[in-house]
Amino acid sequence: MRKLPAALLLTATASMALAACSDPSTSSTSQSGEGATSTTAVESFDTSSIETVDEIADLVPTAVKERNVLRNGASTDYAPGEFRAEDGQTPVGYDVDIVKALAKVMGLEEGTTTHAEFPTIIPGLGSKFDIGVSSFTITKERLAETNMISYVEVGSAYAVAQGNPKNFDPTNACGTTIGVQNGTYQQEYAEHLSEECVAGGNEAIKVMPLDLQTDIATKVIGGQYDATLADSTVIGYTVELSGGKLEQVGDVIESEPQGIVVAKDDTELANAIQKAMQYLIDNGYLTKILAAYGAENAGLTKAELNPDL
Repeated sequence: MRKLPAALLLTATASMALAACSDPSTSSTSQSGEGATSTTAVESFDTSSIETVDEIADLVPTAVKERNVLRNGASTDYAPGEFRAEDGQTPVGYDVDIVKALAKVMGLEEGTTTHAEFPTIIPGLGSKFDIGVSSFTITKERLAETNMISYVEVGSAYAVAQGNPKNFDPTNACGTTIGVQNGTYQQEYAEHLSEECVAGGNEAIKVMPLDLQTDIATKVIGGQYDATLADSTVIGYTVELSGGKLEQVGDVIESEPQGIVVAKDDTELANAIQKAMQYLIDNGYLTKILAAYGAENAGLTKAELNPDL
């Protein structure tokens, strides 16, 4: 959820060396050594198999048809939605794949993603970008200035070492040690929970903020932390890359839908995107795209244009 920065979860979230004794990094340079997993280990869904849907292609605005490219702007610092491959340049992630899939349904040659700083994406709609697919939480403020099409719902979730050896209870975290990424919503949430524990006469939570989610995962696996709390998609991706050393526990909490943003005055494109996204949902493509990144549970069953909040 892009509420507070989580920019340090970068490309090499996928370079996790998740053995208990390892020291992984999230820089764009992958870790060497036994157990390291590179981004190439994530086999994304091949969107080239998706065929054009003529009735949806007919809805695409003339300017986009003539360009034959669906241009997306994304802040590529937010794995697994949008981040950069090991070359430090190429955008990858499930949002990047979704843009390619939308373009196929809409009869376009390609769907491209260009990096942009997050606050510049919406102002660039209609000129630099056709759409923004970059983990935008749907809010009343954003609905007032853009069209938004819902496609995933993301909240927070806990992960523990496989088998939950610390017997961590996600419904009662008092007295435990929880790793969170520094500066994220989850850090604030865990600190608030700790205050509630103390107010209720229970032991405080030891909240351990680190810059890198990979380092947190290593400490959970090694037993230094009882659990980690992060965005539910981040947890799914971390579990996926752990090779069975981590598992999610408990339900997703504090979840909110995310949406694709389109310029407010471009209702023609917004309608085409909504129909194309619904097609991806109905035919199982969205689930397949998300599943490559451990995020299949985030997919919605209905793509709504400007949903009521």
